[in-house]
Amino acid sequence: MINDTVYLNGDFLPLAAAKISPLDRGFLFGDGVYEVIPVYSRHPFRADEHLARLQQSLDGIALANPLATAGWLAVIARLIEAAPWEDQGVYLQVTRGADGKRDHAFPTAEVVPTVFAMTAPLVTPAAAVRERGVAAITAVDNRWLRCNLKTTALLANVLLRQQAVDAGCAETLLIRDGFLTEGSTTNVMIVKHGELIAPPKSHLILPGVTYDLTLELAARYGLPHAIRPVGESELREADEIWLTSSTKEVLAVTTLDGRSVGHGHPGPVGRQMWAWYQDYKNTVMRHG
Repeated sequence: MINDTVYLNGDFLPLAAAKISPLDRGFLFGDGVYEVIPVYSRHPFRADEHLARLQQSLDGIALANPLATAGWLAVIARLIEAAPWEDQGVYLQVTRGADGKRDHAFPTAEVVPTVFAMTAPLVTPAAAVRERGVAAITAVDNRWLRCNLKTTALLANVLLRQQAVDAGCAETLLIRDGFLTEGSTTNVMIVKHGELIAPPKSHLILPGVTYDLTLELAARYGLPHAIRPVGESELREADEIWLTSSTKEVLAVTTLDGRSVGHGHPGPVGRQMWAWYQDYKNTVMRHG
């Protein structure tokens, strides 16, 4: 469900009235970037960090940011105010705009970027799902080599995510050259012998804001943790596997490729991290 009020190129208007040209490069080439900002009790969470990641993605595709930080914050605030939900996900998208022709090369400077934003309810895992954990599969990470950029060209992720859906699973965990990278829509961490282990940020994974918060909470509460490569065999032998994202929060994978992870139910470290995360959400995220 998308709220009826959206933002398009300087105007707030009904969703049905929001139109773009079929020559928009986001439509023709996936030539654009996006960002999603979670909102708790109408407070956007770490908006500055999300907007910094948007800037990194824009820099990565050599596209000038069409709005200053204050401009983005004003758009976000108005969309939040117009929506009926206390908890939301604000979606921002910038494409290179609509040229008068279809040409792979960048258009001339006169072509104006297309800027779109909308909001929807923020839906997190139901208690029953969280209590039993979810199933996942693995697949070869066959995406491009700039996965640190949050671009709209997500077809590879779509196909990998669909593999999980077709298998009756929640996520596909990706392996490249023998090492875990991330999930098709999430970051992934493991626990072994009580230590939390996260793959390092690189051009092969999206730098997740929830990933950062999870590691911050580990440091705050003294949970042993490390940031280092995770081999495929280590993934398969992990005591716990977690998915992290704004919508998944910290969600246990309890079955991987049809085999139980650990004892086949969410482990004690993950349960503790989820409790820390909820406490942080209720005391910090919901208060701006």
